[in-house]
Amino acid sequence: MSLRVFIPCDAGAVAVGADEVTGAMERAARRRNVALEIVRTGSRGLYWLEPMVEVATAAGRVAYGPVTPDDVPSLIDAMLGNGTHPLNQGAADDIPWLKRQTRLTFARSGVVDPRSLDDYRLHSGCRGLAQAIALGPEATIETVFQSGLRGRGGAGFPTGIKWRTVAQVKAPQKYIVCNADEGDSGTFADRMIMEGDPFVLIEGMAIAGFATGATKGTIYIRSEYPHAIATMRAACAAARRGGLLGRKIGGSSHDFDIEVRAGAGAYVCGEETSLLESIEGKRGLVRAKPPLPAHQGLFGKPTVINNVLSFASVPVILEKGAAFYKDFGLGKSRGTMPIQLAGNIKHGGLFETAFGVTLGELVDDIGSGTFTGRPVRAVQVGGPLGAYFPRALFDTPFDYEAFAARDGLIGHGGIVVFDDTVNMAKQARFAMEFCAIESCGKCTPCRIGSTRGVETMDRIIRGENRAANLTVLEDLCNTMKFGSLCALGGFTPYPVMSALTHFPEDFGAERKPLQAAE
Repeated sequence: MSLRVFIPCDAGAVAVGADEVTGAMERAARRRNVALEIVRTGSRGLYWLEPMVEVATAAGRVAYGPVTPDDVPSLIDAMLGNGTHPLNQGAADDIPWLKRQTRLTFARSGVVDPRSLDDYRLHSGCRGLAQAIALGPEATIETVFQSGLRGRGGAGFPTGIKWRTVAQVKAPQKYIVCNADEGDSGTFADRMIMEGDPFVLIEGMAIAGFATGATKGTIYIRSEYPHAIATMRAACAAARRGGLLGRKIGGSSHDFDIEVRAGAGAYVCGEETSLLESIEGKRGLVRAKPPLPAHQGLFGKPTVINNVLSFASVPVILEKGAAFYKDFGLGKSRGTMPIQLAGNIKHGGLFETAFGVTLGELVDDIGSGTFTGRPVRAVQVGGPLGAYFPRALFDTPFDYEAFAARDGLIGHGGIVVFDDTVNMAKQARFAMEFCAIESCGKCTPCRIGSTRGVETMDRIIRGENRAANLTVLEDLCNTMKFGSLCALGGFTPYPVMSALTHFPEDFGAERKPLQAAE
């Protein structure tokens, strides 16, 4: 008797006992003289089912979850028998939550061994690089541009334009930098890719290097992600052995290598110029722009800076073509977006789908409402500096322009859900406090504005001269929005003003009629 079992080594799964389940499986197999092969994969992103254990069968992989060590004896019996078990979820690929997704970026996450380049290649890996080499640098960049891919880190800037700009600059040295400083509350997609499918990130960066003439790459990962750091370093070593990195990558004439850097975890280092300062060994302070990093970036050289999900989207674009990728999505938002459902939500996890799904579908249908069973009062989209949306705006399609039209942003694709017990004035205060703590201090609107914002919010919450202090709060937000050097101070007004606009009663203010977006 033998079993081939797949158990996630993803940090989210490990946090709820995946390692303990693995140990219990090994011990139980030894006691039963069962030949057991355990493959540690990434997570498929169904976090309410983690640890989710899969077993290889003649009909494909069958999933069980959430599994505890106490479940293991009966689970092995089921795996060796007819599969009947209370935790049986059926064929993994047919789980409704997974089946309704369009997985392009995360197609291999939870499926492959993240440290095996052979497994990556077996699941269509490296085809994008091969196609890029066949096309040549200029056609590769044009393919990325025509796909409509925009930066998945939050800004939504067209990726192809960044690459084209760096390619056109003549310089003896160019760099590719991956911003993996995933600091937004409720977001975990970057970590999931790095822990579950690191080679897709490496391949995407290698394509960028080939297309722009860059020979060196850096992945900047915040130190709070030790599993991601370890996995990326192991994957880079495997990629060098396998010809994906190093001399003449993929059989081309181009050299490209990657180093992994662990960052201290300052939120401001998610801003690209502050991140560059950190990589250079300096304090993470925001640089004024221009010059743009594409002209003078890392160590003053032309640099492509993209988010993890941006680079990870590139291989499938090159493999299947720009038209294939562009066929998904809505308006100027093309392709798919890995949306992260978190907070007070029943079915939290990663859901990758084409742009255009509504906020209400994501929260009520896909996420199944709140974990507490209480009514949803607000959702924050786009991290701690994203706007709060009330139920009245749940018809908003998940699209860059649609959210902007309603004074919101999709950012990194994180959605944090709150039920009707939340106090939105306290949430607004938290936004100001967060900014005050995380500010690099270089510009006055962010450094001083956020500190005064906390003080003003405290007076509002205490009921002191509310009308006057609400006016001060609005003035502060305008100053921070238009006067800050980077998005930390510039975006802090989004959660504050959206909370005040949609939930004025929590501030002791009168509710104004909600205006429909044009």
